Amino acid sequence: MTIKTYNMVTLKEAVTISELKQFVKFPFLLYKDSPYWVPPIIKDELNSFDKTKNPAFKTAKARFFLAYKDSKIVGRIAAIINDIEINQQKVKKMRFGWFDFIDDTSVSESLLAKVEALGKENNLEFMEGPVGFSNLDKVGVLIEGFDHIGTMISWYNHSYYQKHYERLGFVKEKEYMENKFPFANAKPEFFERVNELVKKRYSVRPLRLAKTSEVLSMADEMFDLFNESYASLSSFVPITDIQKNYFKKKFISFINPEYIKFVVDKNEKLIGFGIVLPSFSRALQKANGKLFPFGMYHLLKAKKNSKDVIFYLIGVHPDYRNKGITAIIFTEYQKTFSKLGIEYCYRTPELEENIAIKQIWKHFAPEIYKRRRTYKKNL
Repeated sequence: MTIKTYNMVTLKEAVTISELKQFVKFPFLLYKDSPYWVPPIIKDELNSFDKTKNPAFKTAKARFFLAYKDSKIVGRIAAIINDIEINQQKVKKMRFGWFDFIDDTSVSESLLAKVEALGKENNLEFMEGPVGFSNLDKVGVLIEGFDHIGTMISWYNHSYYQKHYERLGFVKEKEYMENKFPFANAKPEFFERVNELVKKRYSVRPLRLAKTSEVLSMADEMFDLFNESYASLSSFVPITDIQKNYFKKKFISFINPEYIKFVVDKNEKLIGFGIVLPSFSRALQKANGKLFPFGMYHLLKAKKNSKDVIFYLIGVHPDYRNKGITAIIFTEYQKTFSKLGIEYCYRTPELEENIAIKQIWKHFAPEIYKRRRTYKKNL
């Protein structure tokens, strides 16, 4: 364990399993009285930091630091270097994430100073966060919407975080919006007619799969399409072949198969997909970080019975953009959600600059209920 002291704050690098467990469990103390924070499953979080289990470490390096004051843990941060981003995309970025701290500037400053020093040591040009290893990790510090429950795929934080970033010289880099709408807003007349026209004009069709095994057989092709669909977005880092297998086990196998929709062309090539998750927020709060003895029960119950869903990803091949493929995807979800009695739809953080995604959702009268940002500082 590496130890360094800044302004009465002691930083220690978390290396052992015991230290990493302290790193993972710090937010459980920081947010113990919050009705909005959603805890991760401790074992899953530890696995994501394990170099032998998370393939992100094949193309990235990460170090984890805990801040102590008066012998108590008061903050944490992960410092991340993504080799693909730096060596192939020539983006000299020092990433940081999993950044939590008490309302004490000496703590946040000490943790960020450590990341800054690592960035300079590696001849990087700027630091940005909070971000994860890849585009499928959590992103952004919450700046609006503190009175709404979090989700399993986004970070929640106290309102004072933003002040710390700006007081310490960081500036806004990217802004993300989170939207929601009642399922009743998804009126079939907005897309059913387009759905039929698009299918005939482009000889495409929905591919309906009922079993998880069938979905998994399409997963590699879906991740390839994800890479093609999102390549033009700023800060995009493609998913590697090794990561595909990891995400298949971590996410796809736990999603209801009827919540994953595919669209194929006349040659059965995948040209569009949608992934929706049931909301696990309340179940994760009840589980409180543990799968046993009752956590798994709460999660399986939510998977089957949750009336809220989260639109996780929608991807369309660049050759089919603006041709109405999403109308086919939404028609399929309309049928599924009507049958299951879904009440509310939530969307994952979407870049403010992503005009195309705003056009996709405009007919659903979405409400922006959260905003989050990443912050940047030149090195």
